[in-house]
Amino acid sequence: MNKKMYLLAQKIKQWGAKLGFQQIGITDTDLTEAENHLHQWLRQGFHGDMEYMARHGSKRSRPDELIAGTVRVISARMDFLPDINEDLFAVVDNPAQAFISRYALGRDYHKTVRKRLAALAKMIEHEIGDHGHRVFVDSAPVLEKPLAQKAGLGWIGKHSNLINQHAGSWFFLGEIYIDLPLPVDEPAQAHCGRCTSCIDICPTQAIVAPYVVDARRCISYLTIELQGAIPVEFRAMLGNRIYGCDDCMAICPWNRFASNTAESDFLPRHQLDRATLLELFTWDEEAFLSNTEGSAIRRIGHERWLRNIAVALGNGAAHEDVIEALQGRLYDSTTLVQEHIEWALRQLNG
Repeated sequence: MNKKMYLLAQKIKQWGAKLGFQQIGITDTDLTEAENHLHQWLRQGFHGDMEYMARHGSKRSRPDELIAGTVRVISARMDFLPDINEDLFAVVDNPAQAFISRYALGRDYHKTVRKRLAALAKMIEHEIGDHGHRVFVDSAPVLEKPLAQKAGLGWIGKHSNLINQHAGSWFFLGEIYIDLPLPVDEPAQAHCGRCTSCIDICPTQAIVAPYVVDARRCISYLTIELQGAIPVEFRAMLGNRIYGCDDCMAICPWNRFASNTAESDFLPRHQLDRATLLELFTWDEEAFLSNTEGSAIRRIGHERWLRNIAVALGNGAAHEDVIEALQGRLYDSTTLVQEHIEWALRQLNG
């Protein structure tokens, strides 16, 4: 083993810890198994309207084709859960409250994680001089979870999320593609065993087989990725979930080992962790843009924000103020939003 590279790898992990990452791992670029899984998933059409998943040919699963000269990937994870003691199912079971996936309550993670990885890359450059590298945070065709598993950060669970034996799954991932022959870490071993909690609890039964998610049924896809109308067959199953869904992670027994985030950027903004559906439905576009500045939520736009909340209101109680709020937006909304408001009113009117 090259002693210089070994010592550099140790320093990279130490620097990563100082920058706020909970773990750093290093892997090679062989993703043959993951590539086969991806192709099978795409052939079955489980990606829905996420056409970007089928773009770029083999660059997604072959890092050296995406960034020439890449021989190693530095994979990093950073905890994001604001409160490990929060009862997420109590929030989901409260029809008046809005549920937003916990990763999106604070600052957009892309910016925070990318900034820290860029700082780590600078430290490496300062240590050894110029070298080829590039930072990624869910920003390019990268198979981040298979890379993280190979780098020892955790295993891909039956819900397709990464699970760490000592930290659960409430964390973000980021990568540095690099042309240095660093020593690699041991891949993580799977520990799901016979557990099927995530499969059983999924509101739309989107986990169609262990380790296989049909995105077209997934609430995160339906509320975030899907551009058009939410299929009628799934609307009642959304409950009060207006941006993503955390059920499969909240039920995972490994998350009893999770820790609160140490990052203030990931703490809830505008009290989004306890906001009511009616409060959020009153946001006009200006308020939406202002209140989601620097947030991952902004990517869905005001129209889909109202679309999602209209469905959630329709899944709640037929209180007079709810019906008035829906009717008040009915005639000054887009066709897409109107369709979901009309559905909600039909639901509330029995």
